[in-house]
Amino acid sequence: MTEPTSPIRVILVDDQQLVRAGLTMVVNAQPDMQVVGEAGDGVAAVALVARTPADIVLMDVRMPRQDGIAATAAITADPAAPRIVMLTTYDLDEYLLAAIKAGASGFLLKDAPPDDLVGAIRTVHSGDAVIAPASTRRLIDHVAHLTEIDEDPERFGDLTDREREVLVHVARGLSNAEIAAALYLAETTVKTHIGRILTKLDARDRVQAVVTAYEGGLVRPGQ
Repeated sequence: MTEPTSPIRVILVDDQQLVRAGLTMVVNAQPDMQVVGEAGDGVAAVALVARTPADIVLMDVRMPRQDGIAATAAITADPAAPRIVMLTTYDLDEYLLAAIKAGASGFLLKDAPPDDLVGAIRTVHSGDAVIAPASTRRLIDHVAHLTEIDEDPERFGDLTDREREVLVHVARGLSNAEIAAALYLAETTVKTHIGRILTKLDARDRVQAVVTAYEGGLVRPGQ
């Protein structure tokens, strides 16, 4: 008999109780997810995560006492920390790069459809990052324009030519399937390349690899 799969444990962090209530309804309606805690600001979030086993944290950016960026940095300082998805809006672009550098595994617009939300949770829980869906590609470009370029030939020196090619496509917002089609590779091969890229760049996940690609000048905004 197959053992039942444990649900994905989710913590919600937002200073608006109505937003948390709506998120709770969406998450708890999924058979493979469960909300295990809520917090209304960054300070409370850090304390909650420290005492509550969780897999994913949905984190608002702007909150009283401590914002989502500072809370994310505090939480991800622990290598065993849950993965964090930032909830944001287009007018908060200036915070996104800092959030990603703080350790966030992705970002999602607050007005995203429920299917996008639960899809993002499953994607990040599986070890990937929310960077490829078409609904966020414009946002990636916004973030890219905020990155300070510091070209360093050694930064990508360990990558093979194929790995550089794959990283460029990742930074442009393509999914694994789209990269596979563009480069005439098997999707599993693309996934293997991305795993090696993350290791060589010492990147926590796909999102941080994208930031590194922009910072190092491998990809330029609007390219």
